[in-house]
Amino acid sequence: MDSSDTQVYLSLGSNIDREHNIRSGLDALEAVFGELEISPVYESEAVGFDGDAFYNLVVGIRTAMAVAELTSCLKGMEKDHGRVRGEKKFASRTLDIDILTYGDAVGSIDGVQLPRDEILKHAFVLKPLVDLAPDGVHPETGEAYQEILKQSNFDAQKLWVVEFPR
Repeated sequence: MDSSDTQVYLSLGSNIDREHNIRSGLDALEAVFGELEISPVYESEAVGFDGDAFYNLVVGIRTAMAVAELTSCLKGMEKDHGRVRGEKKFASRTLDIDILTYGDAVGSIDGVQLPRDEILKHAFVLKPLVDLAPDGVHPETGEAYQEILKQSNFDAQKLWVVEFPR
């Protein structure tokens, strides 16, 4: 592994043909980035709109790509899975891939706000991130992800682990 590789955490979600799209999304990521760190897959109710339940997980990759190049690559994967840009923020998705963290980067980098604020807002992002990086530290707050989860009140956000053979 190249010493210039940056640890990146991505969130993946789907509520349209979700098993197929998550599996295919993981295959696409693996084809580009090699070995993946993969959290358990969680099922959760749709947030912000009335829709089918989502599958969500967090994936760790290492990459030498700059944020702009990585964003372009991920948007291409979403498009390959039928994702249409310009749809409502809260809507059903074939495949949604978001950069959660890019190393210790903080701020707007190539138009991407890092770390992604969903880490602090949604159990379906924070819980799988804690599973994958239990000792990880939020680049902006300096708090351990485990502590953020303990202090968060996600009672209204129901989610549960699903069997997801890879």
